[in-house]
Amino acid sequence: LQFTEEKLGQAEKTELDAHFENLLARADCTKNWTEKILRQTEVLLQPNPSARVEEFLYEKLDRKVPSRVTNGELLAQYMTEAANDFGPGTPYGKTLIKVGETQRRLGAAEREFIRSASINFLTPLRNFLEGDWRTISKERRILQNRRLDLDACKARLKKAKAAEAKAAVTL
Repeated sequence: LQFTEEKLGQAEKTELDAHFENLLARADCTKNWTEKILRQTEVLLQPNPSARVEEFLYEKLDRKVPSRVTNGELLAQYMTEAANDFGPGTPYGKTLIKVGETQRRLGAAEREFIRSASINFLTPLRNFLEGDWRTISKERRILQNRRLDLDACKARLKKAKAAEAKAAVTL
């Protein structure tokens, strides 16, 4: 009732401290930017949307995500197979083997980068959103409910004093 009356402009609202309001605004801003950064980093690390959904499902089911071959590793595999077809002794075959080995190393480095970024960058962001932010939201709701209770009690006290003053005037 107090919340509805405040929204309709029929009841007074106790304002929170300006510093506290600033902290709440900064917390909201931090949450929004953290979500955007998390999503965009996931897109950068795994551009394939269906693979991201699959990884998400594995994560929610508490199962290990199967290891994927990176594009660089796949290219290295193709180059090595082509080199074997052309003959490793031919100039083209030798070149394919060298470039394929380099691509394999690049693919392994990419895989390590993705693993490292996930552990060292994405995990803390997720921990903030799933842990700290939930706590902040819960405490904010509790504070809002307490403030509404306080304002409702103030309104009742005001009505009681007005009724008491009216009764004193009529006597």
